[in-house]
Amino acid sequence: MNHTHAIQAPALRGMPPAAEVGLWVFIGMASSLFLLFIAAYLMRMDGGDWTAIVLPWQLWLSTASLVAGSVAMQGAAVAARRGRTAATWHALLGGGLLALVFVAVQLWGWGELQSRMVSATGNPAASFFYLLTAVHGLHVLGGLAAWGYTQRHLHARADPSGDALRIALCARYWHFLLAVWLLVLATLTGITPEVVRYICGSPAGV
Repeated sequence: MNHTHAIQAPALRGMPPAAEVGLWVFIGMASSLFLLFIAAYLMRMDGGDWTAIVLPWQLWLSTASLVAGSVAMQGAAVAARRGRTAATWHALLGGGLLALVFVAVQLWGWGELQSRMVSATGNPAASFFYLLTAVHGLHVLGGLAAWGYTQRHLHARADPSGDALRIALCARYWHFLLAVWLLVLATLTGITPEVVRYICGSPAGV
């Protein structure tokens, strides 16, 4: 029996924590969801009722806030590994607040579209815009829930190194949110019906 444990222990020691595996599984599932939505967006774009919308300028401000938040979260992860309490706290706080700014600016952008009478119905281009940004926003809110739990945990400790893994996972999720958002933004701003027709080999106007 002891011999069996001695054989298994080194393998178990090299395994990633369950939370890390769980995050990778979630990222994989969420990535698949976004790719399916984007594929549907591209296929629907070739329809005759597609009318492009002018995207709100707030998207660029929200993108900048998400980039800054991702950088701050990475700084928090590095500071936690080094046991730097104040730096960890400030960077973690900044990363979460910048994510909140992202959500607020996205809502501001929605309000800008509403003021131009661009609703989620009647035009598939607008419908997909609201769908993609809403689903991404929900993932950001989910990350903020984990961020709040991590921040509360950190506040109760004197040494941030005990929360280093949890903070590193938050940083990794923030990087995922940024990567997905950049993909969504590139799709919304860089893909046109003409590009889709060219890729699919369809003649113009079909």
